[in-house]
Amino acid sequence: MVDNGNTRTSAVTKAVVPAAGLGTRFLPATKATPKEMLPVVDKPAIQYVVEEAVTSGLNDVLLITGRSKRSIEDHFDRNYELEEALTAKEDWDKLSLVRESSELATMHYVRQGDPRGLGHAVLCAAQHVGHEPFAVLLGDDLIDPKEPLLTRMIDVRQQYGGSVVALMEVDPEEVSLYGCAAVEMTAENDVVMITDMVEKPAPGTAPSRWIVIGRYVCDPEVFDILRETPPGRGGEIQLTDALKVQATKGELRGVLFRGRRFDTGNKLDYLRTMVMFAAERPDLAPEFLPWLRKFLEEQR
Repeated sequence: MVDNGNTRTSAVTKAVVPAAGLGTRFLPATKATPKEMLPVVDKPAIQYVVEEAVTSGLNDVLLITGRSKRSIEDHFDRNYELEEALTAKEDWDKLSLVRESSELATMHYVRQGDPRGLGHAVLCAAQHVGHEPFAVLLGDDLIDPKEPLLTRMIDVRQQYGGSVVALMEVDPEEVSLYGCAAVEMTAENDVVMITDMVEKPAPGTAPSRWIVIGRYVCDPEVFDILRETPPGRGGEIQLTDALKVQATKGELRGVLFRGRRFDTGNKLDYLRTMVMFAAERPDLAPEFLPWLRKFLEEQR
């Protein structure tokens, strides 16, 4: 699909959130509970992601789900029995919290019957998205709600067309754990041209220290490329491979993100995220922080 004027200037209104993974890193907790529903303090991780999309003006959210993910759909649906019980108790605060998730956005769901990689998950969104640009938000990456990363990425897409990915600089020893981008600076200090992408480069071979994090704004051309993309690393269809095609045509840019990102994709970072979020909650911090300081002092 050629990026014509209509496509280039189309507003980004739809978000795609892949949520079909098995969550094996968190077994046995994820045996019956989707990893996306694991709480960060008192809210499931995926709700933070949907809230980010909505804050960026994307009120149409498509979740790519799979088997055993019904609780995600239930979370974003109304729970009339619970609402009636809270109403009878006149517990208006909890009633507001319960209704909040069901009123966030217009939610849609598609099942990825055969989990064949992130690229395949994104391709499952093709019929819903159509010929419009769209955002992809991965649930493992939580972005500080105070950071307008996705909004900036949408602005860059509307200015230049093509696709846009979020990049974050990491220490050299961490680069091989992620997809890495070869970049060329532009006149804007937070925007780069991406000339190549390497998935988990061998130590010492990375083209830069800028890794791809879980935010993308994609041109609909990505769907056509994905349909022609053979399985890559791990026998899966990789979104990175499709974006590399756009990079070779000068149609892929990166937004350099220097804010706070919370990786909930592994146990240690999940625990760090939990502590940081709790430490910044006005209702929890006054009691939590003194306890945490005392606990750490006792460990010395």
